[in-house]
Amino acid sequence: MKNLNEDWEARPGGMLVQRRDSAAAAADAGPLIKINFSHGPSQYEIHVPAQSTFGYMKEGIESKTGLEPKQQKILFRGQEKEDREYLHEAGVKDKSKVLVLENPASKEKPVELKELEGTSKAEVKESEEISKREMKEREEMSKAFQAIAEVREEVDKLAERVSALEVAVNGGTKIAEEEFAVSSELLMKQLLKLDTIQAEGEAKVQRKAEVHRVQNYHDLLDNLKSSNSKPFNNSSNAVSVTTEWETFDSGPGNLSPPPLSSSTRITQDWERFD
Repeated sequence: MKNLNEDWEARPGGMLVQRRDSAAAAADAGPLIKINFSHGPSQYEIHVPAQSTFGYMKEGIESKTGLEPKQQKILFRGQEKEDREYLHEAGVKDKSKVLVLENPASKEKPVELKELEGTSKAEVKESEEISKREMKEREEMSKAFQAIAEVREEVDKLAERVSALEVAVNGGTKIAEEEFAVSSELLMKQLLKLDTIQAEGEAKVQRKAEVHRVQNYHDLLDNLKSSNSKPFNNSSNAVSVTTEWETFDSGPGNLSPPPLSSSTRITQDWERFD
């Protein structure tokens, strides 16, 4: 059962009323009076309601000294005052002086509590460090996934070109050697990009799979180039493929050449591209 003393308090004159918090009590605790107090070598003054408590006064003292209420010991006329005592009942008036001492008992903590606090701080610090590491790892993994996705998109475009070359060679169409050289170079650039990506976990697995994919296309190009170099038994099938390059940027932003176009006209007119 709840203790009635926790909810009720005696007001001046002996009237029993419901206890109020310090803010509510201060609102109707009479006019403000000035209290002078000393703490160590320093002198201060605060203004508090005339009918407030010493506990309320401690809050004003804290704002001046930084000393928490539980660490304060207030002496008035040589006697220590309790938080629930009222100023006017103790004889405190405007311009009265009080002495504020630091309660030594509030500074002493049980050994078990100190050890618990030390452990708690260490655990909090360790938890913060783990959170930072996990956040950094997530950011790095996200960057790795993004970089791998960009390479995969470029390899998809090059895969279409390799497939077109494969269809042409298997169909008996003679392909110019430069076609294989350009495609091989573009695949190697993507392989170099993959090599620079720092990846762990799932990102590392995806990077490895993409490396194998690029290598397979590169091996296929070598086989197609070898087949393309063999002479045809039927000379009527010996035709050449002319690739018309409209715009080709060899930088990382656009690594996909335009589709192949075949012609029965033999040409040796090639432009040089960087």
